[in-house]
Amino acid sequence: MNQAAPTLDDVARIAGVSTATVSRCLNLPDKVSGSTRRKVMQAIDELGYTPNFGARVMASKRSFTIGAIIPTMENAIFARGLQAFQETLHTLGYTLLVSSTAYRPDVEAEQIKSLVARGADGLLLIGYERENAVYDYLARQSIPTLLAWAFSPTSKQASIGFDNRASMRALSSKAIGMGHRHVAAISGIVAGNDRAAERLQGIRDGLVTHGLDPADLQIIETPYEIENGALAFEEIMKASPRPTLVMCGNDVLAVGAIQRARALGIRVPADVSITGFDDIELARIVTPQLTTVHVPHREMGRKAAHELIEMVAGQSTGHSEQLQTTLELRESLGPPLSEAS
Repeated sequence: MNQAAPTLDDVARIAGVSTATVSRCLNLPDKVSGSTRRKVMQAIDELGYTPNFGARVMASKRSFTIGAIIPTMENAIFARGLQAFQETLHTLGYTLLVSSTAYRPDVEAEQIKSLVARGADGLLLIGYERENAVYDYLARQSIPTLLAWAFSPTSKQASIGFDNRASMRALSSKAIGMGHRHVAAISGIVAGNDRAAERLQGIRDGLVTHGLDPADLQIIETPYEIENGALAFEEIMKASPRPTLVMCGNDVLAVGAIQRARALGIRVPADVSITGFDDIELARIVTPQLTTVHVPHREMGRKAAHELIEMVAGQSTGHSEQLQTTLELRESLGPPLSEAS
């Protein structure tokens, strides 16, 4: 005869708590003390108890799943923040479903509808730029939606992120202030990507600050891949006069630029300075180490998870918070030898 599957009552009995406490541990773990939660989880492990997900959904009218739609999984741009987001959701009793769009707005719109159809309790989206019809759809569906990796004080959409333009402005002003007069940019594709557009504008701001004409900024837009950064750098260095500062829209493009500079016999930073944005692990292991903007990815992921769950629970209507970035000045940036002032 098959042994009966363990029940919620069995878990409560072994843990020495009520069935209501067991339920809270599973559904609202942040509402239960650490010692009680450990006793309950130990009992669950000993018994091999598996919660009845269907009953849980019916009782709470929630699926306890959160959807996150990111532009790409092909590099580490979003990995650290998404990992912290997932870890925090797990402690709050939620499961994360992730999909990527390859930076295609039409694919994102399809995935939003798919996650809503699968009963996602809330959604995390990247950046602001999408059709108004998408926001209208989410409002009609009453799906709590939080944005990340961007912040705008004038937007009605709740976001936990940072000011891309101001962050890049700080870096460009610092770099150009070292005496660079010929500046180029390797940017991500701006169409449909407000973060890329804002960072490019931040570079222009830095030029204006130092009395340079932003119309002279040489720009190549390319997808965020190391090889694309390399190809763009090689093309940019054919210009006359040749730039002494190449500012890249993220660290992935910048690492490609540094690698191609080495292959071409161009010294960094003696012949050309190269900067990035994000401060992913690549920035510290490339030679020379990359000057970049440090984004608090893990803090953003944790705070986004807490805020979105509060929105799902009806405890928040959507709170926005601007996180601060910092400059990481490393070996890839220096004064121009030929233009030092």
